[in-house]
Amino acid sequence: MSAVVQQRLTEMWESPHTVRGWFATVDHKALGKRYLASAFIFLLIGGVEALIMRLQLSRANEALITPEMYDQLFTMHGMTMIYWYAAPVLSGFSIYFVPLLIGARDLAYPRLNAFTFWTLVLSFVLLYISPFAGQAPHAGWFAHAPYTETQYSPGYGMDVFAMSLILLTISTTGGAINLIVSILRLRAPGMSISKMPIYLYSTLTMSFLVVISMPALTVACVFLELDRRYYTHFFTVARGGNPILWQQLFWFFGHPWVYIVFLPATGMISMLIPVFCRRPIVGYPYVVLSTLLTGITGFGVWVHHMFSIGMSQMTMSFFSAASMTISIFTSIQVFAWVATIWKGRPILTASMQWALGFIAVLVIGGLNGVVTAVVPVDWQLHETYFVLAHLHYVLIGANVFPVFAGLYYWLPKITGRMMNEAVGKWSFWVSFIGFNVGFFPQHLLGIAGMPRRIYTYPSGLGLDSLNMTSTIGAFVFGIGILISIVNFFNSLRYGVLAGKDPWKADTLEWATDSPPAAYEVVRIPIVISRSPLWDDYDEDYDPRNERILDQGRLTLATTWLDATPLAISRLPDDSLAPLWLALALFVFFGAIIMHWLWVALAAIVIGLACAYFWMWPKPQRELP
Repeated sequence: MSAVVQQRLTEMWESPHTVRGWFATVDHKALGKRYLASAFIFLLIGGVEALIMRLQLSRANEALITPEMYDQLFTMHGMTMIYWYAAPVLSGFSIYFVPLLIGARDLAYPRLNAFTFWTLVLSFVLLYISPFAGQAPHAGWFAHAPYTETQYSPGYGMDVFAMSLILLTISTTGGAINLIVSILRLRAPGMSISKMPIYLYSTLTMSFLVVISMPALTVACVFLELDRRYYTHFFTVARGGNPILWQQLFWFFGHPWVYIVFLPATGMISMLIPVFCRRPIVGYPYVVLSTLLTGITGFGVWVHHMFSIGMSQMTMSFFSAASMTISIFTSIQVFAWVATIWKGRPILTASMQWALGFIAVLVIGGLNGVVTAVVPVDWQLHETYFVLAHLHYVLIGANVFPVFAGLYYWLPKITGRMMNEAVGKWSFWVSFIGFNVGFFPQHLLGIAGMPRRIYTYPSGLGLDSLNMTSTIGAFVFGIGILISIVNFFNSLRYGVLAGKDPWKADTLEWATDSPPAAYEVVRIPIVISRSPLWDDYDEDYDPRNERILDQGRLTLATTWLDATPLAISRLPDDSLAPLWLALALFVFFGAIIMHWLWVALAAIVIGLACAYFWMWPKPQRELP
């Protein structure tokens, strides 16, 4: 009977192995892998851009590239890493693992999931068409007005900046809504809000941050494009505008974005440290509360990016205090991780070493962030390499390191094969040493007065040796990352078979096959604690109470608080409509850049037709 049920479920859930099936799939596992693969491609592209910049700055009076080329390079590097790598790589983990962690068969909106992937990729394509046309953005990833106005930035570069980001915000916001609904409504019976894995809390918090903060970036980009091409004056002082409006809108998005690319990573660390320490995490309620409070407080600190523009002492004092307060919540998590390691029996796997490296780098990045929250110190260090060092310690230390910890932990589940542990440890140590050699000297460069975003510098300022050290460290760090990438590809062919649960972990994703079947689980599980795989079920437990749901693409909907069964949710089949709608939006934003309004209008009409086809109800037979 079980084999018959599995065969029936496979036929209903598995996408056809055809070209159409590849483009039409809405399977969260396939899309999660594509998110991860795309994000790592973006990481490599952004990394190459960074290394070219470091070569340019390795010596005084270097002329490897032109000043305009350098401006475009650091803009494209910042945009690629911050917008297209840092959040999408975490979204890839969430899209793949959230349904597995909650015992569901897919996300709540599978077609929306496919749409967000295609819009992510096409927004990146839209951005990277510009360098080949000699029109790349050149005003930094923050694009402060009025430099971005047509008077100072002619050509199409900053139009590409605005339109590609609007398309990206559509992708990111849609993905966040999907994750919120999935976590709150599709959890397995018994997985009440107090029994959720911490990773779900961090992903949920991140998703709410996206939904609330992203509209500010969208509005800012719309205002910028209206200023540039349609003669409005939102940021033009001479016509009644105010360039500070851009900073207010942008940083209201920009600082929560730091936690968007940070919180899911902390959730990953809170998942894997207990597994490798062989004990539950210390202070689960406090870690959860600190995660939620980090997200809430993150909306009250954006003005600390603007201390140098001139504002009242009361305003600066408030945002300075908020910026210091938020470090308390991260400190709670750090102490919980350290206490878990101290009280447990840690096993130093490659994943665990990446996690420990993350904690060390996070502490350094967090401490130098508190320094910049002190207003007089910020005035001195603003727009120097000290801020650049802090930014990289936070974004690389709190994103790249936990991402690689998560890869070594979860890739056996995704691919079915183990990564080489010895090579993984070599990768960690080379990366850890290279990272600190590369970026710690930048603190000293900032204190010495080296400004950010300069093309070159004269000799005799005492900056030469530190810049050369930073360049060497950046290349060593890049080698460390490449070692893990080679390890991954080697493991696909030669890696040891992983089995269901190679780490003896405690959460639901490890109850499935490696890699999981198309339908993931035959029976929707019942959860009785925070560590369902470590539970001993009592004599009253009857596995027949678990639901099979094999009469279509079905999963179980539950109440958001107690995860009590509420309804059976029917999920849609594969469809090309998400791809066609994403392509229509791609053409629309490209036409707006070129000012081809009739083409833009046609793209909107086609997009509406795609959405109509997407939402058209398909007749379904009644459930038994």
